[in-house]
Amino acid sequence: MSDSGALPSYVRSPGVAFLSSLSVDRPLARCDLAGSVAHVQMLQHVGLVSAEEARTLVRGLQVIGREIADGTFPWHIELEDVHTNIESRLTEMVGPVGGKLHTGRSRNDQIALDERLFLRTAVADVAHRLLAFQGALIDRSRPESATPMPGYTHLQRAQPVSVGHWLLAHYWKFDRDLDRLVATTERANVSPLGAGALAGSTLPIDPAFVADRLGFARPFENSMDAVSDRDYFAEFVFDLSLLAVHLSALAEEIVLFASKEFGFLERTDALGSGSSLMPQKRNPDVAELVRGKAGRVIGDLTALLTTLKGLPLTYDRDLQEDKGPVLDAAATVGASLDAMTTLLPRLVFGKARLAEASSDLELYATDLAEGLVSQGVPFRTAHETVGAIYSAQGGPTESAVRSALGPAGSVAPLTLAPQSALERRTTAGGPAPASVANQIRSAETRRNARLLSLSSLDRQVGLIEELLNEEPK
Repeated sequence: MSDSGALPSYVRSPGVAFLSSLSVDRPLARCDLAGSVAHVQMLQHVGLVSAEEARTLVRGLQVIGREIADGTFPWHIELEDVHTNIESRLTEMVGPVGGKLHTGRSRNDQIALDERLFLRTAVADVAHRLLAFQGALIDRSRPESATPMPGYTHLQRAQPVSVGHWLLAHYWKFDRDLDRLVATTERANVSPLGAGALAGSTLPIDPAFVADRLGFARPFENSMDAVSDRDYFAEFVFDLSLLAVHLSALAEEIVLFASKEFGFLERTDALGSGSSLMPQKRNPDVAELVRGKAGRVIGDLTALLTTLKGLPLTYDRDLQEDKGPVLDAAATVGASLDAMTTLLPRLVFGKARLAEASSDLELYATDLAEGLVSQGVPFRTAHETVGAIYSAQGGPTESAVRSALGPAGSVAPLTLAPQSALERRTTAGGPAPASVANQIRSAETRRNARLLSLSSLDRQVGLIEELLNEEPK
């Protein structure tokens, strides 16, 4: 606090413990400091502080950055938030000139700026974890590109696919997740600083200067919208929610495939722990927790949207509740991605069980019908013919299939072989080993392009440290 020990009037309240937002503000401290450095540079640029005052303020902010980094910064709950703690500490260090830091801005546009800077860092962190996970999916799919397995609809065996094809089906979901994350940062790449409390300032501030200094595409277009907008957080948590849903879907299949009923995955230590009572158990705990945590992230989205629902313009204290769901969702999804990235390379597929399941004649009913079609039989006729074979009492056998098909029965031996069935499914994006190999090449190309494009976001994130470490001019 200041030398006099007095609290600023705007934070004096008997309800300070309830009003304090430090528990969720503190992760934004470095964003707040970097924004303040850029703000000071703007104030010097327009002549509202002198060059010497600017140097004093920037050096003080940089010292505070080091204090926060090494854990020696004196946080005070009675100062309510990260902004006031930093400004108060700065005034203690540099004297009355510290009071010029807040010239031409409000805590309203300040927190909106901090959040947009934080969003960059959070998206970059999740995106890098997601790319690592996608790499694990590609690596795991490559040796399994010709390993047959049943594909399912309605959780019933439907048609033959391969393990590699199944893994890549999940890959493309996560590719779309990355699309959404990147698009969210692009829409959020607008600086709100200069909007003030809601109506800008009568001082000759330059919002475009700050926007450029912090790597934003442009400054805000409407000051009221700038301080009330939280679309970027809502979009981010939605992106994370859908990503968590996609992780949960993969996790659910891992849980199913690791059961004795399926047996497609061996129950190894990598899946999770055993039972404290039952010696034979090996539970798919990692996948189950990933599945469970999706509900938590969806809850974060519901909490955030409910907070935003019906708020009048412009800033309302309700918005203090926007950061908790974002921080929780980002941390939860990040941990889930890391867990699945660790798990994937350690999955052991039960090849014997997969081979047995892939030989189930029910998987090849459509193939038989299409075999008849290739000999000139109308599809609906072929569908009825094969349907009658499969609905017969006792189910189909290879000899019954040959007999029922008559002269066309010669297609049966080739059609009913898992490997042959895969080889023939050469439709683009299909499960033929050659098609899967094309998918893998496409996925690798896409992932490498993502890594390259993400470097621009990394550079924007790096601006925070540049501002906090460069020598003041």
